[in-house]
Amino acid sequence: MAGPVHAASLTRSVSFNAAHRYRRPEWDDAKNEAVFGLCARPQYHGHTYKCDVTVSGPIDETTGMIVDLRALDRALRTEVIERFDHHNLNTDVAEFAEGKQIPTGENLARLIAVNVQRALGSLATVTQVTVAEDATLSSTWNSTA
Repeated sequence: MAGPVHAASLTRSVSFNAAHRYRRPEWDDAKNEAVFGLCARPQYHGHTYKCDVTVSGPIDETTGMIVDLRALDRALRTEVIERFDHHNLNTDVAEFAEGKQIPTGENLARLIAVNVQRALGSLATVTQVTVAEDATLSSTWNSTA
């Protein structure tokens, strides 16, 4: 008879610098600025983002871990840092190209969750991603939301 399954979560934090702007291409500049405020200005603006990725799963009885940290770090390096650091999200990230998703914190957190999960496969389950633009604003994607 198997013993109880112990589940836990683990959160790893990374940071990256990126620029973006909010804009709907079907709207004129006045409507974009009325809806998105300063975030719609054509010059873009940048942030030093902090990204917390939480994974969950059973605790491996041999290693005492829920995921190999090297695998998680590889996924974060590939899917977060290399994709976004020192990039313009609107022009360099296909998902945020003109007419696609607006690069809000909410959309960024969701995209990171999907991509990190794909990179991890069955090694662990991404359950939460929080992306903070600064100390006063963050967005959280949660697998139960």
